[in-house]
Formats: sequence, structure tokens, C-alpha cells
Amino acid sequence: QVQLVESGGGLVQAGASLRLSCAASGRTFSTSAMGWFRQAPGKEREFVAAIGRGGISTYYEDSVKGRFTISRDNAKNTVYLQMNSLKPEDTAVYYCAASAKILGVVSTPKRTRDPSLYDYWGQGTQVTVSS
Repeated sequence: QVQLVESGGGLVQAGASLRLSCAASGRTFSTSAMGWFRQAPGKEREFVAAIGRGGISTYYEDSVKGRFTISRDNAKNTVYLQMNSLKPEDTAVYYCAASAKILGVVSTPKRTRDPSLYDYWGQGTQVTVSS
């Protein structure tokens, strides 16, 4: 069992930065791939980024490549999403999720992007970017 709690969201202007954190409880964090998803009003939940269990492999949605960085600290049971150069279209509720089913976030991108393969989800944190 893994419980996830996101923090770090807020209201910022376009071009600003935010760092989201996701604290996990439970013994399976270090054996889980971790992902960030987001959901804007009226839209489906979409994949943002994922990181492998060891913290080396990362995979990003094209629209955030070069602006967002996912990282994890297994000693602290925490995964991060550093978001730079934020745009109004980044406005959404951001969720972190854990998956024991995804073994290679880069080698299996279709599975990495599939929310149904993530076993645990946080409650979400709101990110609002004004123009």
C-alpha cells in the first residue's frame, strides 16, 4: 500500500517556476515507477512525466520537455516535479501516481503514459498560471 500526498501548487504568472513534491508512505515506493499527470477543467487526465525506480530513467510529454524536470529521492520517499517557464496552458490539477507494473519508463512509453497502470494516486495539487 502506498499513500501519496502532493504539495507545492499555487498561482503564478507566466514564465515563473514551481516545484511540486509528492511524499509517499509505504514500503513499496522505491520499487515503484512514479508519474505526474495533470487534468485541466473539461479535459481528460493527461500524462506529464515519469521516472523509473532507480531515478535514472525519465520520460516526458512533448509539451513539457525542456521546461519540466522529474526527480526522486528514495531515501525521503519523495518525487518532485520542477516546472520552469510556466505557461497558462499548464494550468491544471497535478497528480502524482505510483506504479509497480511499469518496469521501463523509457522502453515502454505507451505503458508509461497509461494512467490505468498506476496503482496509487494522490489527491492532487492545483497549479494556476496567469497570462
